[in-house]
Amino acid sequence: MILVTGANGFLGSYICRKLLKEQLPFIAMVRPSSDLSLLEDILEEITLHQGDILDTESFANVLEEADTIIHCAAIISYSAKDRHKMNEVNIEGTRNIVNMALASSTKYFIHISSVAALGRNTHAGQVDENNKWENSKWNTNYGESKYQAELEVWRAIMEGLDAVIINPSVILGPGDWNKSSARLFKYVWNEKPFYTSGVLNYVDVRDVADIVFKLLNKRVSGERYIVNADNIPIKDFFEKIAAAFNKKAPRIKANAFLMKLARILQGIKSLFSDSPPIITRETARIGNSKIYFDNSKIKSELNHNFVPLSDTINWTCEFYLKENLTEN
Repeated sequence: MILVTGANGFLGSYICRKLLKEQLPFIAMVRPSSDLSLLEDILEEITLHQGDILDTESFANVLEEADTIIHCAAIISYSAKDRHKMNEVNIEGTRNIVNMALASSTKYFIHISSVAALGRNTHAGQVDENNKWENSKWNTNYGESKYQAELEVWRAIMEGLDAVIINPSVILGPGDWNKSSARLFKYVWNEKPFYTSGVLNYVDVRDVADIVFKLLNKRVSGERYIVNADNIPIKDFFEKIAAAFNKKAPRIKANAFLMKLARILQGIKSLFSDSPPIITRETARIGNSKIYFDNSKIKSELNHNFVPLSDTINWTCEFYLKENLTEN
């Protein structure tokens, strides 16, 4: 039996679909207050468990049934005000789940991390799995929280847990376009005018789910894998989405002054809505970086071929148009 934490999240919901398709038994763990809209179409086919990784008693009994854990639960935010909660969930929550895994009959643990956890000490260049974390202005609070979470997993591996870490880049695909990377599609739909000079490292959500499935079969332990299809200039990425939506692409290159102004306006707007700002000090910095995350290890060791970006964009845009989500 497999336990999927954060099953109601964007990636977690696709992993649940993959497990369902492959007829692998699993338990989808969600917090009691979770929004289940991304699981709505498969709710009757899956087993849900209400638990919180910050409360070990809430999921202790489930580990008596599950011998494999796919740990997806995390908070992604580039807003400074979310740092404390993000550290609590990403670091303390991961510490809780690996400690419980060590104390139970867990035989395999897949940790969903991020390329942000690999760290960067420059705005350009190539990063692979051997990159060493260094404190740098190019790192984000989210990246640091995922790095600290990884340390918990590496510690558990040293204590005998069979575990593997995967580091996805920006995960693309249909989801709630008011959240996470899906907001990039909404940004283009709304014909926002600005783009940054950096590049986007990306991967299709179906690729990540497929790789998780491959690791479940291969049972690799003590390794990490960058999960990144390729990269593309952000301007070109926006233009491809705009073409699929038949919208006007962002056309003004944002300089330092424009980015600062945009941050201020986004911050003011967020005060009067539940939507977090898409442009923050951290996202502005990331948006001008030109880092490439090397995917050669996973391509060679898992023989994985990534979905082309054109397929991902068409699939995602068609979903939003078909579901009329663009009206929201």
